[in-house]
Amino acid sequence: MKFMKLGTRPDTFYTEEATRLCTDPDGSGIVTIELHDIPGGEEAFELCAKYCYGITINLSAHNFVSAFCAAKFLRMTEAIEKGNFVLKLEAFFNSCILEGWKDSIVALQTTVKLTEWSENLGIIRKCIDSIVTWSYTYTRVGFNKQQQSVPKDWWTEDISDLDIDLFRCVIIAIKSTYMLPPQLIGEALHVYACRWLPDTSKITPSESSLSQADNVIDKHRKILEVIVNMIPSDKGSVSVGFLLKLLSIANFIGASTVTKTELIRKSSQQLEEATVSDLLFPSHSPSNQHSYDIDLVAAVLDSFLLLWRRTSPAPTENPHSIKSIRKTGKLIDSYLQAVARDTNLPVSKFVSVAEALPDIARKDHDDLYKAINIYLKEHPGLSKEDKKRLCRNLDCQKLSPEVRTHAVKNERLPLRTVVQVLFFEQERGSRANDHRMATSIVRDELSKLQLGLHEQTIRSEGLGKTPAPSESGSRDHQKMKRPDKKIPPESEIEEMEEKEAREGGSSGSKMNAKKIIKNKSGSDNSRDKIRDR
Repeated sequence: MKFMKLGTRPDTFYTEEATRLCTDPDGSGIVTIELHDIPGGEEAFELCAKYCYGITINLSAHNFVSAFCAAKFLRMTEAIEKGNFVLKLEAFFNSCILEGWKDSIVALQTTVKLTEWSENLGIIRKCIDSIVTWSYTYTRVGFNKQQQSVPKDWWTEDISDLDIDLFRCVIIAIKSTYMLPPQLIGEALHVYACRWLPDTSKITPSESSLSQADNVIDKHRKILEVIVNMIPSDKGSVSVGFLLKLLSIANFIGASTVTKTELIRKSSQQLEEATVSDLLFPSHSPSNQHSYDIDLVAAVLDSFLLLWRRTSPAPTENPHSIKSIRKTGKLIDSYLQAVARDTNLPVSKFVSVAEALPDIARKDHDDLYKAINIYLKEHPGLSKEDKKRLCRNLDCQKLSPEVRTHAVKNERLPLRTVVQVLFFEQERGSRANDHRMATSIVRDELSKLQLGLHEQTIRSEGLGKTPAPSESGSRDHQKMKRPDKKIPPESEIEEMEEKEAREGGSSGSKMNAKKIIKNKSGSDNSRDKIRDR
């Protein structure tokens, strides 16, 4: 910080000997002299008065703006006297304040109280130009360019001290030079937001219910809207975690619909880059009893899916689109595993997010099964209908063998899901046996064909008849043509569920499921035997 000292006389302006009181003619008391319309008020006028009397004054970036505006108002220019106050203030401003990074920021911040005067006198414009020039250099004391590399974002923390309107002017001026990449502009916005906006991740539901002052809320809304409008359009200029944080703040302070919509759109463009921790924000709505703001994630996910379907005419045939949707699907399933531990989370919220993803988003359903299992474990009092809704989107064919083994033994799952898992397990084993049988028959037929060709070479030309297929081969061929198995009918499963409910326990659910599969398999085998006859 640079200073300028003017005057040589000691400060005796306010000693008892030098003080002169102005009294009214009646002598009733002291008269207060009010200085109307003087920019900077009494302190600025005092500096100008002391300068006139030659009393020592100290000038710095903190009091320069008020002193300069007051001197201009009092017309302390060269036209009145050579070497007047205005000339010396201009010299100090141009040679000292504008030549320093910190001094330029301090002087710019003090223009908030005298915005109109500072704008007309060109102080704001000159300070901003100086800050823009220094933003891509490094002027801190003790920095050795030969030994250290310059941190490109060194300036972002310093300009976060500025008022939001001045901060906006600085960022716009920096962007217009095209000297800095969009990522540094985004970093400056991130630092400013962390400095002035509330951290919703640390606000408890009880604190969010407390009413805040209207002026504080209005200030936060203004800051948020300015930051959102200044986010560069370049993808990746700010992280998706920062965008989601701004969206959570927008919900907390009640920002405008336009601001929320813009944040949802920007967040959806980078959703696949998010982590689970980026999505976990507390719910601040008084009507919601659950811990996490799952509506926020659902809105961003819907916007992402809408954008994903518009990327190309056939996104399911585009390798890049498939990779993007599957990465997002894995993220959402991991998020569901995290929020499933919330004992107050309704089934409808969980199901709406789980079913929002298209089938192609999940290469397998192992992560979805884990989320459902966690939810069932944390909500033991779910009804049969809620359990059905919860497992409705689970595809047993996309479960790994390890997960299917766990599902068969999982007593929390509804009976229908267990039956489906057992059925596909049996069908998988049946297909493996059919494949081995078909391979054996083909190998036998090839051996017979090779033997027949060998015999034809040694026989006479008149005896070359093709032998009829053997009866055993015909039967084997008939065995290969088995009818496709089907899942046991709804009525049979419901009958078993009712029986289980009457018995008042779930210990026999897995045994009942196996009986259904066994009965179904037995009827299929009987039909196979009758068909063979």
